[in-house]
Amino acid sequence: MGGAVCGAWHDRTVSTSSTVDRAFRAALYDPADTALDTGASLLAADPAVDAELARRGEEFVAAAWRRGWQPADVVRIVRRELDETCVRLVSALIRGQAPQDRARGPRWRAQLDDLTTEPAPRTDRFSHATAVLELYRLLLRLPALEALDEPPAGSGPSRGGASRGRASRGHSSRGDAEGTAPESRMLTRIRALLAKAEATGFPEEAEALSAKAQELMARHSVDEALLAAGAPTAEAPVGCRIGVDAPYEQTKAVLLDAVAAANHCRAVWNEALGFSTVVGFASDLEVVELLYTSLLVQATTALTKAEAAQRAGGRKRTKTFRQSFLAAYAHRVGARLTEAAGTQVTDDLLPVLASREAAVTERLDDLFPETTTTRLRGVSDAAGWEEGVRAADDARVGARPRLP
Repeated sequence: MGGAVCGAWHDRTVSTSSTVDRAFRAALYDPADTALDTGASLLAADPAVDAELARRGEEFVAAAWRRGWQPADVVRIVRRELDETCVRLVSALIRGQAPQDRARGPRWRAQLDDLTTEPAPRTDRFSHATAVLELYRLLLRLPALEALDEPPAGSGPSRGGASRGRASRGHSSRGDAEGTAPESRMLTRIRALLAKAEATGFPEEAEALSAKAQELMARHSVDEALLAAGAPTAEAPVGCRIGVDAPYEQTKAVLLDAVAAANHCRAVWNEALGFSTVVGFASDLEVVELLYTSLLVQATTALTKAEAAQRAGGRKRTKTFRQSFLAAYAHRVGARLTEAAGTQVTDDLLPVLASREAAVTERLDDLFPETTTTRLRGVSDAAGWEEGVRAADDARVGARPRLP
């Protein structure tokens, strides 16, 4: 009897796998909607396939990791190409695959923590199967990316590492239990100060809050550089990907590039996939993420006010106005950031910073041996440019006091 039960179980497993294989052959490699309907019908008709279907999805996720993708990257591309239902589906797959994954670093774990835990809405089986197959189609065609692996927490650092051209809401890596609490407290203070600066309606208060945040940013970066000078093998450049969202993603990529350069990092923009890869030392990367996000908020607020003023004056504002505004904002903010960064460089720091910048450049060249530059498009509205320059001059990036 035991043998008969075992045989029945084996036959059922083979049958389930066969159903999934037939659905995949029908739907995953043929872009037609009719092929998708055929595959979804096969899966919907057999409730026993659900576990096997999830297992195959976790295999697709693991394959994405082997091609250089990270959890935040996959969620971002799924949200961009599909819908929130598929975001919830892929988040569940990533969480399900994580226990079988190898050891990862703190940034990876922070991305896992950021995954939504909301389950995908279940309607009828056919609709659910259709969404699953659409997601798997996307996972299968993800291209290979540059590997940005960081050392697992608790291990020694490794030498590891964006400009279809040079030009995000990004994820900030969090402090871990393994001895990084002081750094986390400082970054938490910076984040809180910037949030208050963005939210307040009083310019004087915003200026004071932002000046304090930037003082902490400068101290954070200088302290890390000095620590590295005393222990040069303690850290190496790494990379992170920061989303550069539509619309006007080209000007946003330019802004991110400016923020990265002012903070001793380098950025390369992948226009097709909607992100920039920023390479630098971990402490500087976190500052880049925080400052870029804050400046985007400030730019969006300033653009809304500028458009309202233009409409009140009887002038119609266009896409070209917005593009020109943001291009001017990025250009002017970049100049101000570079000037502000220069106030923190003392003669004794020059050799340390030069060494770190050389390491960043070397890592960037390893990751991206070939890059191209691109010109900004659609920047032809003089009023938009003037308003963007004015907004950049008002942005909270004032010169920081020289630190002892």
